[in-house]
Amino acid sequence: MEKSEAQESSPLQIDQVGIVVRDIDKAVEYYSSFGIGPFESLSLNITEREVYGKPAEDVKNIVKVAQVGKVDLELVQPAAGKSIQKEFLERHGEGINHLGFFVDDLDQEVAKLVEKGFKVIMSAKFIGGGGFAYLDTEKVGGVQFELIQWPPH
Repeated sequence: MEKSEAQESSPLQIDQVGIVVRDIDKAVEYYSSFGIGPFESLSLNITEREVYGKPAEDVKNIVKVAQVGKVDLELVQPAAGKSIQKEFLERHGEGINHLGFFVDDLDQEVAKLVEKGFKVIMSAKFIGGGGFAYLDTEKVGGVQFELIQWPPH
């Protein structure tokens, strides 16, 4: 299959696949049996977390990540609070929750998508810079999009 011009010029690439799980240890064991791993705990210093536009300081997820080629496989177990991951797990069970896209300027990229009519459903800032934003893209295809700007090194 040949790539169209639109495919060749797309600035976005999928950098992360996020899977919501009930038991992260069992999930790590399962995915490791396929040769995926090693999995590392992802602990980010988060501030200003919002879910549906309201402060959500009580949200806590347990996250482990493994590199699969050029893509991060992120396993997320909701642990506390009302996160969109917990909501997803309650509605759909375990499964692919989001596709992540790494960006250089989170605020600029979010603004472009909000201008097109997308809504931010969860966001946070990282202490030291950067942050993430989940968008309401689930209605077509059942998958949310997450934009991620990592803190400077």
